[in-house]
Amino acid sequence: MLLSTPYVDHAPAAEETLLRCRELVRPALRTAVDRLHPWPRRVVSYSFGWVAADGSERAAPGSGGGTGQGVRPALAVLAAEAVGGAYGSAVPGAVAVELVHASTLVHDDVADRGEQRRGRPAAWKEFGTGPAVLSGDALLALAVDVVSRVGGERSAQAVRLVSGALAGLVHGRSEEALFGSRPWAGPDAVRPAEYREAALRRTGTLLGCAAALGALLAGGSAGSVEAFGTAGRRLGLALQLAREVAGIWGPPAAGRRPDHGSLLRGARTMPVVAAAALDQVVAGRLEKLLGGGEPLTRARAAYAAQLVEEAGGREFAVREARRALESARDALDGLALAGPAAEEIDALAEFVVERRLRDCEDAGAVRMRVL
Repeated sequence: MLLSTPYVDHAPAAEETLLRCRELVRPALRTAVDRLHPWPRRVVSYSFGWVAADGSERAAPGSGGGTGQGVRPALAVLAAEAVGGAYGSAVPGAVAVELVHASTLVHDDVADRGEQRRGRPAAWKEFGTGPAVLSGDALLALAVDVVSRVGGERSAQAVRLVSGALAGLVHGRSEEALFGSRPWAGPDAVRPAEYREAALRRTGTLLGCAAALGALLAGGSAGSVEAFGTAGRRLGLALQLAREVAGIWGPPAAGRRPDHGSLLRGARTMPVVAAAALDQVVAGRLEKLLGGGEPLTRARAAYAAQLVEEAGGREFAVREARRALESARDALDGLALAGPAAEEIDALAEFVVERRLRDCEDAGAVRMRVL
């Protein structure tokens, strides 16, 4: 058994928190996007899921921002409440972080030639590479503009937090891009510690920025802003590793077998990097499977997943995810947090990480029973 910690179902409370924060941030996000030039605004609105490619409103625009579960805006709002501020004070920070995140998705799809995003053609496929890149740039400029409008000293600090997050994202993305040119096995292979640091920057940066902005804009002390930034970064790492486990061993969609999507894409993830580091024989086999430049069949991807699990890569990634989650909690120890926000933050963090890990365990149990 990979999962041994006591489990409490935080889903109802966490989902209510996510919905509350999404509903709070969504109008401000739409208002900000409306300030863009009409051309990039249309591409941005499409990438958020608000409109169809022709610009017409979609009948069911979803969560209003393409924000997935909305963990980033929720962290900003909860951090503001936790330091005793008004929840509305966090909205500019939450909006700015969502704009940055949306930019990374648009730019990543162009860089990776990803043709689909949330079940629709990616922005560059629908509008062209040039308009997609321009729209991603517009999102970055708009993010800085949003926090600059807060006014006063805290506005300058907020701009610095956003610019620091952008630098961290570029650093993490650059490291991950370079990982692709390195061998899967041998002394030059990517090591788990290197991968952890890149993931911390790539995914942890935005969650850390969201949490820090929430505390800052609500009037929190310098110590609380730093603590929330640290907690958010560590939670981002935990979430990324849990996603990577789910990307290989997660439950099948619509009754289908797991598609081992990250393996089919040849992506380096912590389970695979750890497996190669833990077992040199497996590393050589993974090199042949994943490093040959040829697309994997589903059967070969399933074999690669088996190799990774047998070498201990899955268990390593699960353990690292849980360690990062606990470390995120530790970062807030000693702060005198106000009201129920502390409990909501804890429930949200537990939910977004443990739910994925538990789903993977449940899917594995189902497969074993079928076999």
